[in-house]
Amino acid sequence: MKKPFQLGLIAALTLTVVACASTSGTFGTLRDTGVDAPDAAPASMTYAGKQPGQFALIERTFAGQPPLIPHTVENFEITPKENACLECHIDTEFKGKKMPTLGKSHLAQASAGAAPQLNMLRWQCDSCHVPQVDAKPLVSNDFKAN
Repeated sequence: MKKPFQLGLIAALTLTVVACASTSGTFGTLRDTGVDAPDAAPASMTYAGKQPGQFALIERTFAGQPPLIPHTVENFEITPKENACLECHIDTEFKGKKMPTLGKSHLAQASAGAAPQLNMLRWQCDSCHVPQVDAKPLVSNDFKAN
């Protein structure tokens, strides 16, 4: 009983080794470059809008998409203590111009009549809301907005 089991195990191991050896080949990357080749840094791009409030809102392409930022945020300070986004977007109007306001999901419950307060779990605006650059797609894409 022990001998047939050992022979079966040796046959299975031999078959596995032969099957693996026959499928092995050279490996390459998806980019056709060596793994040790340095990546080139992406080209620096200019943001679509320079000054806040001067450009139209960017249309959303799918339900639930966070609004895209139509202006640069390059020199904006966005920290838990200082958030430049709130200067304009805490209310619906800033300096006489209509502005998109924070969604209710971004606000902490405030007492009736009190000024809106940012929920501190949502202080890092640029995690979901991103400024746009005029760049051609890196790969072809046939996505159609709904």
